[in-house]
Amino acid sequence: MRTPQNLGNHELIGLNVQVFKDTTGHSVYDGLVVDETMNTFVLESGSREIRIPKHGHEFHFMLDDTIVKINGDRIRFRPEDRTKRVRRVK
Repeated sequence: MRTPQNLGNHELIGLNVQVFKDTTGHSVYDGLVVDETMNTFVLESGSREIRIPKHGHEFHFMLDDTIVKINGDRIRFRPEDRTKRVRRVK
């Protein structure tokens, strides 16, 4: 079960997200995560898909009416490896 405490250990595809630039603190993009690679997320925003690098961005995922903030640099792993890696980093 996904909770705010263990979200980094779970699948992120299918979640709504707002993307913030680390340096400005302003929202850059928002949308639905439709794909993920080691270094990027692909968001469906309106009628287009946007590829966002994880590096240098903060992601605010919506999980059951709760906003969960995750720094992109902490999840820069292949999705299948991230679950193991995040567990060790904590």
